[in-house]
Amino acid sequence: MMPAPPYIKPFTSISLDDVAEVGGKTAAVGELHQALAAVGVRVPPGFALTAQAFRDTLRAAEAATRLHALLDGLDKADSKALSRAGAQARAIVLAAPMPEAVQTALRAAWRTMVRQEGPELRVAVRSSATAEDLPHASFAGQHDSFLGIGDEDALLDAVRRCQASLFNDRAIAYRIDQGFDHFQVALSVAVMKMVRSDLATSGVAFTLDPESGHPDAVVIEAIWGLGENLVQGTVDPDTYVVHKPTWRLGTRCVLSRRLGAKQMRMVMREPAEAGVTAAEATAGTLANEPVAEADRRRACLDDATVLAIAEAAQRIEDHHSRRTGRWCPMDVEWAQDGPGGPVFIVQARPETVASQRAPGVLSRFLLEVTPASRPSPRVRGTAVGERIGAGTVRRLAGAGDLSAFRPGEVLVAATTTPDWEPVMKTAAAIVTERGGRTCHAAIVARELGIPAVVGAGGALSLLDDGAVVTVSCAEGEVGAVYPGRLPWREETVTLEDLPRPHTRIMVNLGNPALAWRTALLPCDGVGLARIEFIISEHVRAHPMALLEPERISDEAERTRVRALWEGRHADGGAFFVERLAEGVATIAAAFWPRPVIVRLSDFKSSEYAALVGGRAFEPPEANPMLGLRGAARYLHPSYAPAFALECQALARVRGPMGLDNVQAMVPFCRRLGEARAVLAAMANHGLAREDPGWQGRPGTSLRIVAMCEIPNNVILMDDFAALFDGFSIGSNDLTQLTLGVDRDSALVAEAFDERDPGMLRMYRLAIEGAHRHGRPIGICGQAPSDHPDLVQTLVEMGIDSLSLSPDRLIPTLREVGDIESVMAPSATSGRPS
Repeated sequence: MMPAPPYIKPFTSISLDDVAEVGGKTAAVGELHQALAAVGVRVPPGFALTAQAFRDTLRAAEAATRLHALLDGLDKADSKALSRAGAQARAIVLAAPMPEAVQTALRAAWRTMVRQEGPELRVAVRSSATAEDLPHASFAGQHDSFLGIGDEDALLDAVRRCQASLFNDRAIAYRIDQGFDHFQVALSVAVMKMVRSDLATSGVAFTLDPESGHPDAVVIEAIWGLGENLVQGTVDPDTYVVHKPTWRLGTRCVLSRRLGAKQMRMVMREPAEAGVTAAEATAGTLANEPVAEADRRRACLDDATVLAIAEAAQRIEDHHSRRTGRWCPMDVEWAQDGPGGPVFIVQARPETVASQRAPGVLSRFLLEVTPASRPSPRVRGTAVGERIGAGTVRRLAGAGDLSAFRPGEVLVAATTTPDWEPVMKTAAAIVTERGGRTCHAAIVARELGIPAVVGAGGALSLLDDGAVVTVSCAEGEVGAVYPGRLPWREETVTLEDLPRPHTRIMVNLGNPALAWRTALLPCDGVGLARIEFIISEHVRAHPMALLEPERISDEAERTRVRALWEGRHADGGAFFVERLAEGVATIAAAFWPRPVIVRLSDFKSSEYAALVGGRAFEPPEANPMLGLRGAARYLHPSYAPAFALECQALARVRGPMGLDNVQAMVPFCRRLGEARAVLAAMANHGLAREDPGWQGRPGTSLRIVAMCEIPNNVILMDDFAALFDGFSIGSNDLTQLTLGVDRDSALVAEAFDERDPGMLRMYRLAIEGAHRHGRPIGICGQAPSDHPDLVQTLVEMGIDSLSLSPDRLIPTLREVGDIESVMAPSATSGRPS
């Protein structure tokens, strides 16, 4: 007599070699048990009901012939036929009696688990298909799962419903798209002890930036309660980032954190009565409840928990990369076992979108409308996909509206579910009112290459049916829905075809949200990292207002300032330092180890006054362009305490955060006395130029660069070169002050010319003067981005670096390569580094 098939396999006896038996999802969980439990990666206990049980159930019911009749030759584009076939196929599976041997094995495994874990045991019952969670196909959300199961009969019912979900409409359509044979795929079921994240937190972690594909980030999303709300997109999560390279060098810190709304939490209640179905059990034990305002305003993870999740995620990535012999970024689901409890990994699968892009090929979508002429967005949200799409708005209130949707329209909804996927695949773009980067809409859009804006509050009321809109996810982490059909282009570049000239080609950047994507460009670093955007968008308040809010006479404005930091930071100064440090660190991490030159704040007094609380600290000036700005501001008693905060933020980035590729740049330094005083103040605040006690990587002690943007900088270049480590020409101000032209005045705009003969003489004098003292000099002003002919002049003069807007980088690489190819070798050798 043949032995009974091994229908039950404990997680501890499963590895990735068992996909055919237990499916991709469960095989991955078993692999974690076997390979990583010994090094501290926690995985809940459980067992699998094998795919053989599914096959034997269908064989005993003689279901194959009927299923073939339903599915062979099915046209998935016919939504009614797909829905009809799916419903009938699921009914066939649900009606198939579970063989006695399967049922006996399943009950015995459950009872063993109850004895081991206790009578209050609750489990998650999850589908695990044999063609699921593979490197090239995720099947995310295709099959059913049931949570909070605490009863034997409900377990059996949950298993049957999981098995039937192999024929969900979305799963049938997905298999057709991916080229899988319906009858070569079987379904195993994982039974896993539930972690009590309903009392704490849960979420996901990617071991790369899921939008750009940048390999150096661990991106973690977290919500209160069970993770279903995150997947379903019903809440907006917190997001945390950890930098992998500095982590591996021993730095343990959170690179950045962004708080989401976290509107609801899913919790478990008392178990349902015995004898109910799995759906009834889940409904009886799980419930959503609103999150208290205080919990919504605070981070749901402390730094220690973020770092624990990041460590587990990196260990998982390292293991899978060793096993496959290539880099294998991972998509990891985690759950925290009660308040302050340990983190458990409940699922880990290869990331299947960003990591599958062709190596060495960059594809960028660019709006061909300048920011000044761009219409105001109707709604904003979190960008998914880095693409642009346009079409007619179609608002969908629920699944009943799906039949009205037409291919090429822009799908607008509160949220989406897996049942919507056949329609979502035909959309030009997707906009949802709720959800984060790992909600269902985001996962599907990313995999399909469709631009999506999620968490776009008010979209259903602000976007009208039939209106034409452009959905842009190509401008950083914030996605925008613009009225009308805006022009755009797609730019594809093969990196190996680009020259890498001797002249360093760098980028100008101010928005941290663009850093991960921009860093993938073949550049030599950041020649100008402006911190004004970080202050205006991520801090929002005047730094002196944060330090001395009592000086603000307007009570409402004073309340706005205090609300920025109260309850989350010790004081306003700590808030400023953290926000500025995180913004700078994000740029530095994305480009690490390439240099990132961070210019200290260069707001004018009128711009500072526009910040929250700013009017109380900024006197009116007749000509702010020539007033209290740059080095003079840092030394002035009215701003010196705020300048100390700027220095502390940069010192934090270079020190505790480990990003020693950051260099500092002083703008608008008029006189030698100012230069000496500013350098002394920076040293007092932790930014010593020589940095004699530096413990970082060799050659990475702090370098302080000066903007060369005042004629006096050029005239006294020999003296300024004794004080600074290098220079960066600011062509806008240098042109303004050399030609005596207000660069903001339209009345004299024709006289503003960065290529005037006097300006060309200025550039040459500055370059030759810096090189006399072995100091590198570049240009970070707008001129090279606007005038390609000036690029040739500067390269021939021997400029060491050009820092440009990102959209000009690729053309300039080609231009400089051509220029240098006809220059004598001696002209490009021996330059300062």
